[in-house]
Amino acid sequence: MKQAGWWISRWVAILALWTCWASAADFGNPGGPPPANLAQISDVLRQEPYDLELLISFGTSKGGSAGHIAVAIRDAAAGNDDLVYSANFYADRDPKHAGAYYTSALMLGIPKREYLFGTTSTLAPTAVFGLDFGEIYKRSVMGVRVSGVPDGDKAALVAGLTGYFARMNDDYRGRARNTEYHRGEIKYDYLRLNCAKTIGSAFKYGAGYRDLDVTSARLMPGSRVVAAARANTPTEMAVKLIEQWAQRGYRMDVVLYKKYAGSAYVDPREEEPIAFKDLPNRFPSVLSLDFNREQGAYRDFDNLYAMYLLYNLGRYSVRVNAQTHLLEIEKTKEPMAYRPAAALATQRARADSENTGSPPDNTHLYDFSDEVNDDGGDDVSAGRPATQR
Repeated sequence: MKQAGWWISRWVAILALWTCWASAADFGNPGGPPPANLAQISDVLRQEPYDLELLISFGTSKGGSAGHIAVAIRDAAAGNDDLVYSANFYADRDPKHAGAYYTSALMLGIPKREYLFGTTSTLAPTAVFGLDFGEIYKRSVMGVRVSGVPDGDKAALVAGLTGYFARMNDDYRGRARNTEYHRGEIKYDYLRLNCAKTIGSAFKYGAGYRDLDVTSARLMPGSRVVAAARANTPTEMAVKLIEQWAQRGYRMDVVLYKKYAGSAYVDPREEEPIAFKDLPNRFPSVLSLDFNREQGAYRDFDNLYAMYLLYNLGRYSVRVNAQTHLLEIEKTKEPMAYRPAAALATQRARADSENTGSPPDNTHLYDFSDEVNDDGGDDVSAGRPATQR
């Protein structure tokens, strides 16, 4: 009873803080103003006829920064917006999370503008700022946009994904066990049923991607390290899905939604009080020794390959102007086609990973900075300031 009373009193305090922020919050805080030109920039980005977008969030910790992955389906939300399906980190049935966090669904449906740039949530007051909404105030996000899905396949793809996410929520609410996509109870688990596995499972079983490799990390007593080695990670799943789309002949490009570096917000529910602006903003790494490296010092081949591949597919870099608090398309470049992008990524990742010197500073790969090819070829970025603001 004492523990329950402690959580109730803590939640009352959180609600009071949230109410205060909502009444007069600064930019980059929950309840504060979103970018005033959000709709305008969103319309510019939607001029390309993409069908869905895979959203890969950066990590915010010094070690084990796997990040997060979600998928946005075009025009599935109200108001000419996409709908993001994202696994709920707090749908794990931990008594400490009940009441203090939104736990009513395993797979959340969130409008994309809200997911990336929103400062209020349509889910509930218990939704988490920087995770369930307002991601860019806490970390950068890379969006892999997919286009060229044949009209006859598009409806089936959308129906398959949305239907399977609904089925996962039914399984979660009904406390189902031992489904085709997971052994054990259906609830969020950081290693066994995480964001990457839920997204991958929806494509595999809902959308018919039967040869997509979705691993199962069975947890045995005392073997959590073994389970981690088999866990699905966002970057790994993203590369697998990109390969699936390439096999189907779909086109892809990447939008980098850059972290707003000025948010002084501190989540009162976190044990360690760190302002968003002071959190690491790490490219989400696969399971490797890079988990223990500082950001910008990766040398694992898989991480380097993903960095180069996403960079080569890059089209836009979007940021919040620190002075005006308006969104702007910071850079525009012509994306490479998948095959040459993958070949160049393999070449460069292998060279970097085999370099026995100091780990290279590869932050430019996820900053869309201008870069000169080592082989003397043309600059693949073709970076130039965009006129849209």
